[in-house]
Formats: sequence, C-alpha cells, structure tokens
Amino acid sequence: MSGTRRRFFQDAAFFGAGFLGLAEALRGSTPQNDSQRAREIEQGRHHSPYGHSKKKEATPARLDPFLPMLTPDLADLPHEMDGGVKVFKLVAEPVKRKIAPFKTINAWGYNGSCPGPTIQVQQGDRVRIIFENKLPESTSIHWHGLEVPIEQDGVPWISQKPIAPGEKYTYEFTVHQEGTFFYHSHGAMQEMIGMIGFFVAHPERSYKPRADHDFGMILQEWAVLPNNNVPNTAAMEYNWLTFNGVSAPAITPMIAKLGSRVRLRIINMGMDHHPIHLHGNQFVLTGTEGGRAPESTWYPMNTVLVGVAQARVVEFEAKYPGSWMVHCHLPHHMMNSMMDLLQDRAIETANTTDAKALSQMETLAKSVPFEHVHHSPIAENANSVPGFPQDAFMEMGMDDAVEKPETHGLPPNWSAGMMGMMTLVRVLPDNEYEEMMQRIKSAGAAEQKEHSHES
Repeated sequence: MSGTRRRFFQDAAFFGAGFLGLAEALRGSTPQNDSQRAREIEQGRHHSPYGHSKKKEATPARLDPFLPMLTPDLADLPHEMDGGVKVFKLVAEPVKRKIAPFKTINAWGYNGSCPGPTIQVQQGDRVRIIFENKLPESTSIHWHGLEVPIEQDGVPWISQKPIAPGEKYTYEFTVHQEGTFFYHSHGAMQEMIGMIGFFVAHPERSYKPRADHDFGMILQEWAVLPNNNVPNTAAMEYNWLTFNGVSAPAITPMIAKLGSRVRLRIINMGMDHHPIHLHGNQFVLTGTEGGRAPESTWYPMNTVLVGVAQARVVEFEAKYPGSWMVHCHLPHHMMNSMMDLLQDRAIETANTTDAKALSQMETLAKSVPFEHVHHSPIAENANSVPGFPQDAFMEMGMDDAVEKPETHGLPPNWSAGMMGMMTLVRVLPDNEYEEMMQRIKSAGAAEQKEHSHES
C-alpha cells in the first residue's frame, strides 16, 4: 500500500472518530449540561476583545484598594455580603425629581432616585442584584457593556420573561471586566423617563497613573411641556438637560485639590450626542464603555463627544486653580426651557423690553424664592437692533436657592449664566481644599442627624 493511500485511510479514521465523538456530545447535551457548561465558560472569562479563555487555578491574588467614584447629586447603592457574593437590592419605581429649584418632574427610576444609585464593584467580584418591580408595567434590567451569561442580559422575551409589576427577579454574575458601565431598563420609553444608573467595575490592579479624584456624570434630556411635570418620552426635541438628574445651576460642583489627577466618567443615555468641554485644561481619553484604553492611544483634547449609549472616561492634571466649567457645547444644551420657567407666560424673544423681562424674572424669583439680580447691561438702543434680545434676558441668578458647601466662595451672581448641562470643577489650593472638605463633611453630618430625627 502506498504512503499516500495509507495516509488517506488514517485521516478518514481520524475524522470519523471525531464526528462520532461530536455526535455523542450532541446526544448527551441537556439543559442541565448546557447550564453547567455556560457557568464553566463564565468562570473562565477574562476581559479581552479577542475572546474568552479558561483561567488557571491559582491562589487568589490580593486586590489593590480602589478609589470610589463620586457621583454628585446621586448616592451609591449599598450592598451586603452573602459568603463571597456582594448582594444589592434594586427597586424600580416612580420617583419625583427636583431638577431645578422651581421645577420638579415625575420620572421613573430606582430606589427613589433618578438616575438610579451608583453600583460600584471590583473586577472579579461575584454580584447578586435582587430586583423588585414597583412600576405599573413590566420591565427588566440590561447591564450595558458587561459580559454576562445570556440569562442575565435583561432583554424581555429573548433572555428572560418580562418582570411583571410586583414581581422580583435575581440577576447574578461574575464581573470579569474593569471599566465604566451602566444599567438601564431595556424598554425604550422607560429609558427616556429616567431608568439608568452607573455600574462601575474598579480594576484588580490600579490604573497607572493613579487618579486622586474620580467623578461620574450621567447625561439625560427631558421634554416637559409648559404646565406639565411628566416628561413626554415620545418627543424628539428636549427643553431640559441634566447632569445626574439635575439642571444647572442646581448641579453640585466637583471639588479637586490643586496638583491632583482628576478622572471624569461620562455616560450618555438619551437621544442626542453631547460634546463635553472642559475649560482651561487639556485632558486625555483613557477609557470607553469597553474599559481602559491603551496609553498609546491617548492624546490631548478638551472636548470629548459622548455618543448615545456610550461611556467616555477622561483624565487631567489639575494644574490651574479656579472654578473651571464643564459643559455640553451644543448651544441649546446650555439653557433651560424659557417657556416653562414662567408657566403659561412665555418670554418673548423678539419684542421684550428691559422692564417687562425684569418683572417676569422677579415674579419667578418670588415664587421659588430667591433674590433675582438684574441681568448684564444692555445698550440704550438695544430694542432697535435686529436680533435683540438673544442672551440678554436669559440670566437667572439664584445663588441662594442652590447654595451648598460646594458653592462656598463663588463670586456673587455666579449662577446667572449656569443652565442646562453645565457644572464646575473647582480646583482649590491645599488650605482651601481642606476647608471645603470640612464644610462638606459637617453638612453631611448635619443632614444625617436631621434624617435620623425625622425617622
């Protein structure tokens, strides 16, 4: 028998055995076996864009301590430990959200908050989220960007049955990745009425260079008609813009120490893309909704486009003291609804006089209440100039109404031009920073004491 003929029969025998083995495996496939196999695959995952591989059995490495992210105007979701599992309780429910001193909307969120509370874990953690639906309709949770088993993916009718009103559902998975992720309802209209929250997975090994401050911002848009307080989630145009569920100037400024490294995590769950600009500083893009980016890809910039359903993480050295603005650079996103401010009385933009505008603003100020400071000067012949007014009568200084420790030391009438998606990073020298931290700590203790007396 020739060598070629012999190799042919050997190869045929080899492939025949392989097909027989595959058939045996398929015949032995059961839901129980499939579930076990899926769990084995999940346990072996690692964060790689090229696939998953089984980790070698080894003694667990000691994790680096991580710096928790601070989400201004939003709380963290607490957890309890069940053995080695971090257990969170998440409740979907209708909420009232005060987005400005004079505007409260009816939204949907989680645990009384819109956006929902921030979930913070560490890479490698096993997490269990006990979810309860207190909405009037079915819902589910999708873990955006996280690599989870299909039955934990949260898509109604595809990976799970919808969670009916009054029902509970338990999500459980191991967090194999690091990075900036988020959770949200997988219903389009529910997303637009506020159902989103941060899910941050801190790395096993600290990022280099290490950040001294870590802040998070959620971008949202709302269509709220005059004399209304329920957002129109079917609208395609929006008149209220928020960071972390609050519109400027009510957004709490971020406080950083001079000389520190600052990380900003920004996620967008709306209908518009948002170019987020930082004044006075350059930053580098260090991560996306997929995790940390290689340092070789970093380059200086000061405006980052955060697309719909994306996360962008930027970092900068706080080298310059001052109160630096962070805002969306779309012009209409740097303002609030001027029609809605005065209920059924719109501010005319083509035929408004100084006296009329001042009277309307004073009426609003008395109802909040806050002291309205007269707007910036205008020319004597302003009303004869085509196009006037533009920004002249839009200033709404309300320092008193939005006062908090983080605004201490800002110049008088600082809030006049702050509207929509606008906030501040306040870079303070050591002594001012320490004084500010003490103010924040004292205010937090007083608030906690007040809540304990109320309960």
